[in-house]
Amino acid sequence: MLTVGDLGTADDVLGSGFPRGYAQQVVGTSIKLRAIAYTKGNRPVTTQGEKILMQLARSVARQGIALLFFAALFFAASCLSAFSQTTPAAKATHSAPHDAQTDAAFDHFYNMEYDRSTQEFEKILDKHPNDAFAVNHLLTAILMRDLYDTGSMNTGDYSNDSFIGHAPRPTDQKIKDRIKELAHRAEQIEEKQLKANPKDVDALYCRGVTRAQFSVYTAIVERAWFSALRNAVGARHDHEHVLEYDPDYADAKLVVGTHNYVVGNLPWSVKVAAALAGLSGSKEKGIEYLREVAKSDGENSVEAKIVLTLFLRREHLYDEALGYMQELSTKYPRNHLFLTEVANLLRASGHLPEAEATYRKIWQNGREGKYGDLHYEMAAWGLGELLRSKKDLAGAAAAYELVPEAPNPDPDILQKANLAAGQMHDLLQQRDLAMQRYQAVLAGRTDSGQADLARRYIREAYRE
Repeated sequence: MLTVGDLGTADDVLGSGFPRGYAQQVVGTSIKLRAIAYTKGNRPVTTQGEKILMQLARSVARQGIALLFFAALFFAASCLSAFSQTTPAAKATHSAPHDAQTDAAFDHFYNMEYDRSTQEFEKILDKHPNDAFAVNHLLTAILMRDLYDTGSMNTGDYSNDSFIGHAPRPTDQKIKDRIKELAHRAEQIEEKQLKANPKDVDALYCRGVTRAQFSVYTAIVERAWFSALRNAVGARHDHEHVLEYDPDYADAKLVVGTHNYVVGNLPWSVKVAAALAGLSGSKEKGIEYLREVAKSDGENSVEAKIVLTLFLRREHLYDEALGYMQELSTKYPRNHLFLTEVANLLRASGHLPEAEATYRKIWQNGREGKYGDLHYEMAAWGLGELLRSKKDLAGAAAAYELVPEAPNPDPDILQKANLAAGQMHDLLQQRDLAMQRYQAVLAGRTDSGQADLARRYIREAYRE
């Protein structure tokens, strides 16, 4: 059963493939892992077990690969059930119901037109009420829309351990209830199919998708780390079983490949603990699996390219990563995130003039209405960061100050941009302009890190 709270003992928490007694094996003589108690409202009590998990999460984050359960899994598994628009050669047993309505729904989805895609997926589910693929499709669209609306789609937030203490904006309770209802509905269908045939690869695959999606939800929305870990590991094991029964089921290699890459990059001590849980990993095997999925015409080709881009960037293999993002930005022109990632990769690889031109193109596209009400102000923030790195302080300030001009800018990006603009004005000896920007920061969330810094710089001008 997919659960958020009431997680039971340490072994139950780790569950889904972890051997009984594993928690005590990991901590050994150093510390005894106690049962994890959750208070009403799903807020964890600070226990030794929780501290260990946080230490592991921070260790992963410091390696620059916190993307496993909170970012890569977010981009990959939360889109995992996506059905390719061009799959004439795909095996019928590996495919969701395929029709023009499904194609249109996913075109809307990848173009970030979440309302329209959700409406289409609702209609498809009405046609196929007992199809786990159809349930997962709708779950994907609702979850992704919520993560976007609450400011959880900035991968930069997952590049270090600050994401552990930084919660996104709260999710409406009705949306939470809908996500949990869909996850439970999918699980019921999958368990019924697996009870009839434990080797039903489609049912195993779908259950892995549901578990992966619920892992994303519990980690990012509920901040329930143990439940997220349990479901993430369960997703991997489901898809490993799929590959045991059908080695050609390429779509199952997405989660398995992602886990392999991340576990393969863990510090030795954490890798030993993972091995005790039966979680081995090789980053080479992970990249190989992901490339296979990316080259396939299967369900997860797009998602594999997204995850590969994240990992290839870490490996400084920018040309291959750029190829994937340029392909996707061309295919889905209304998705500004793909083109923004092209700019980020150009900047990371040292192609600063091209990166600057791309950021400016995204901003202009947004001003022309090509992205609707999406948060294309991310491009202005990226432009400001690029110009700041070039010591173009006036240009950086001007770029940061574009963010408030976007319609309904993301509150977190707005706060960061106002703070950064104030810093630029302080360095330019423009104290009055700096003070205006710091006051603008305080007009947003007063309990944020940006607000704390703004109050400091109001008292004393910013200096590098």
